[in-house]
Amino acid sequence: MTLRLGRHSFADDRPLMMAIVNRTPDSFFDKGATWAEDSAFDRVAQVVDEGAEIVDIGGIKAAPGVVVDDEEEKRRVVSFVARVRAAYPGLVISVDTWRASVGRAVCAEGADVLNDAWGGADPGLVDVAAEFGAAIICTHTGGVTPRTRPHRIAYDDVVASAIADTTAYAERALAAGVDRESIVIDPAHDFGKNTFHSLEITRRLDEMTATGWPVLVSLSNKDFVGETLDKPVGERLLGTLAATTVCALAGARIYRVHQVPETRQVVDMTWTIAGRRPPARAIRGLA
Repeated sequence: MTLRLGRHSFADDRPLMMAIVNRTPDSFFDKGATWAEDSAFDRVAQVVDEGAEIVDIGGIKAAPGVVVDDEEEKRRVVSFVARVRAAYPGLVISVDTWRASVGRAVCAEGADVLNDAWGGADPGLVDVAAEFGAAIICTHTGGVTPRTRPHRIAYDDVVASAIADTTAYAERALAAGVDRESIVIDPAHDFGKNTFHSLEITRRLDEMTATGWPVLVSLSNKDFVGETLDKPVGERLLGTLAATTVCALAGARIYRVHQVPETRQVVDMTWTIAGRRPPARAIRGLA
């Protein structure tokens, strides 16, 4: 299925890199390295040069912390989206927000995707996506409150829950008027899950791709990787890429990442092995 992200369309034989750009002073990975607007803009330039098709701009870290109301979130992301849109007209701009008020403000400045990491906590977000012709990412969080960590959360079958919740969210977006080609589902590793849940989601991701909805995975440096390998945040790249390989084999379409070139090579190699992508060149034994 062709994937339409705002004003941009992509054929189904093309996996996409979504590069993370944090407008926060306290993100778990970069520790505020792109908190300053110029630093964040430099990050956009870097990932575009590395080949990312999408940037995902976020104004609030996912973990508990300082309260950030919707006005402060807007101050962090809205004018920045406008700056990026003006500089990179061919780039897909995604904004990581669960708030309809923020979604409306960033779409008015040219955002193409609303990445709702909190599973529809604000039911009005789908209406904003429909109003502006934006794409929406529908995640599974097990119903947890935004910016809270899961505590002894349990599922009879975490994959079945992820499929049921994300496809229901997708159908609700469709009913609100969002184009079918602009709806993506995301199992949301770590969100509302313990490490065993995230590992099972990874192992059985083919069940999500079998729904027919395009699937996004956000694996980069997550806690389930760190706990599996007993590695701190700065040492999780290899584990992330191993999980990425499994998800790529299952057919995930979008990869939300910190490290673009490394992920691109892993995904391209895996998609080629799976028969979805030809080699960049193949002359061995032929020339």
